[in-house]
Amino acid sequence: MKATALIRELESWYRGNLPFLKDRWHQYALLMRLDKPIGTYLLLWPTLWALWIASGGIPSLHLLLVFVAGVFLTRSAGCVMNDYADRDFDRFVTRTRERPLTTGRVSTKEAFLLIACLLAAAFLLVLTTNRLTILLAFVAIPIAGVYPYMKRFTYIPQLFQGLSFSWGIIMAFTAVTDGVPRIAWLVFIATILWSMVYDTTYAMVDREDDVKIGVKSTAILLGDSDRLFIGLIQGLMFIVFLIIGRQLEFGVYYHACLAVAAALAVYHQWLIRERRPDQCFRAFLHNNRLGAVVFVGIVLHYLFYSPA
Repeated sequence: MKATALIRELESWYRGNLPFLKDRWHQYALLMRLDKPIGTYLLLWPTLWALWIASGGIPSLHLLLVFVAGVFLTRSAGCVMNDYADRDFDRFVTRTRERPLTTGRVSTKEAFLLIACLLAAAFLLVLTTNRLTILLAFVAIPIAGVYPYMKRFTYIPQLFQGLSFSWGIIMAFTAVTDGVPRIAWLVFIATILWSMVYDTTYAMVDREDDVKIGVKSTAILLGDSDRLFIGLIQGLMFIVFLIIGRQLEFGVYYHACLAVAAALAVYHQWLIRERRPDQCFRAFLHNNRLGAVVFVGIVLHYLFYSPA
């Protein structure tokens, strides 16, 4: 009888608080950017590159689940960290003025609790891997925590984002191999370069607002040289991709997909040619396809390529 009464009380409480709970979940989902998964995709593709390469094309289901879930959790935590750091700036930027923290719909205390829950869940996943990967997780947290503040002190916060977004590459290799082979650092470098490309493109969207409020970025630093810089970094990135292919003796499937990825990079340059914010944002979003195409090339190599 007591159990039945307790269940009824809980049900009554739930029904009475359902509108509040729905609103909280909606605000937390917006804070975690669940409505805008592009950041998750851009973080996921290099992680999958690393897992496939480290495992010779056959990653374990366990590690695949750990790193896919880990990408989602850490990207969500990173979004909350970023909004917490920028809560006093976002209200002055057209694209971000309605975010939950800057409008006060979510409190800073709630944001801290949400970050703690997301990172705790991610760390529980890491605990199912090996000792070296667990140790590297402790390095990842301060890198992710420092990045949102870099735009206040340096014109190259995109480099720090690249480091933050790429650390999962090293962890993926250690989880599979219990070490960090040379190829891991090449994938790490390629990911940093790619991150600098799409994040500079992204910074071009907010350049005018960022100048007004004193936020720094590579787009502001470079001015009219932004497209040239992006092109040079794109070129370096593809050189590293070619070195990776040579080191691993990748064949025609990988290189064909690299050619497609290069064509996409040229298309991104065309999109940003007039530096219109809407077109720059399109180019940023379109980088998802570039990452996917590179991943397809890696997968196809391990599935079908047979050396002569």
